[in-house]
Amino acid sequence: MKNQAIRRTYRPFLLHLALGLVMGTCALTGALAQNAFPSKTITLVVTYPPGGGADAMARLIAPKMGEALGQAIIIDNKPGAGGQIGASAVAKAPANGYTLMLDASSFAVNPALYPKLPYDSLKAFRPIGVVALFPNVVLVNANFPAKTISELIAAARKTKDGVSYASSGNGSAQHLAGALFESAAKVDMVHVPYKGGGPALNDVIGGQVPLFFGNLASTLPHVQSGKLRALAVTATKRSPILPNVPTLAESGVVGAEIYEWNALFAPEGTPDNVIAKLSVAFQKALDAPEVKARIASLGGESQKGSPEQAKQFIQQQIDLWTRVIKERHITTE
Repeated sequence: MKNQAIRRTYRPFLLHLALGLVMGTCALTGALAQNAFPSKTITLVVTYPPGGGADAMARLIAPKMGEALGQAIIIDNKPGAGGQIGASAVAKAPANGYTLMLDASSFAVNPALYPKLPYDSLKAFRPIGVVALFPNVVLVNANFPAKTISELIAAARKTKDGVSYASSGNGSAQHLAGALFESAAKVDMVHVPYKGGGPALNDVIGGQVPLFFGNLASTLPHVQSGKLRALAVTATKRSPILPNVPTLAESGVVGAEIYEWNALFAPEGTPDNVIAKLSVAFQKALDAPEVKARIASLGGESQKGSPEQAKQFIQQQIDLWTRVIKERHITTE
């Protein structure tokens, strides 16, 4: 009887001890798994199709990040709906660092442009870093009379609907750049949306529409050939590629700086130590001479910084476009 009483007394103790050992082992295993990250291939979801700017940046940095991490990084293009399809997939992915996302400037635009996004942009993702900033160029047809930003503003103010600008569609990067310029310069212009950037740019070159806010990399050949005239760059400093073209601020328009950019994200809930490892690998990739050279050749500037700095930048961009979209009553229709 005495032995039975002793067994009854110690049985709960032994059970708690066994459970504690199991839980401790699981916690240790989980910690070791995190510390061993990455132990398999990483998938980088690009929210735009192959061949575009976002895809080019992803394929530029992925091999260098893979070298730093000791694992391959494969690209998975999931285009559509201004980046929403790819972002939705990543938002639902396991938060373990093995599914990442490279998105574009539209990430900061979509919350205001699409009030019913299938995810919360600020809560569903953790920024790892910004790849680079690419300024736009204010461009006019070579035969357009305005040769400076001041002359462009004067033309826009001279008569109602005096100047029109082309874009690849309502809510597009070119449309938003034009809207920000209107807001900062205190002018109203006519927005002419096209079904794509190519047709819009062709009509500006042809003289059907005089003005275009274009990406420096894609429009540079037309500037160099003389088909388009660059009036200003939308950066805080002049571009080494167009050193004789002033900034908007130098031209008297303050607060209209705009960049196209790409950033790397992980799903929310990804452990801090995994984010830290990804951030180190990301910065190493940006430091690679060939990566720096390629970004510079496109008129961009590589970005160095922590995940927290990336988060602050993206928040600022979201605030900016929320304000502009509200002020200018911009919709996708």
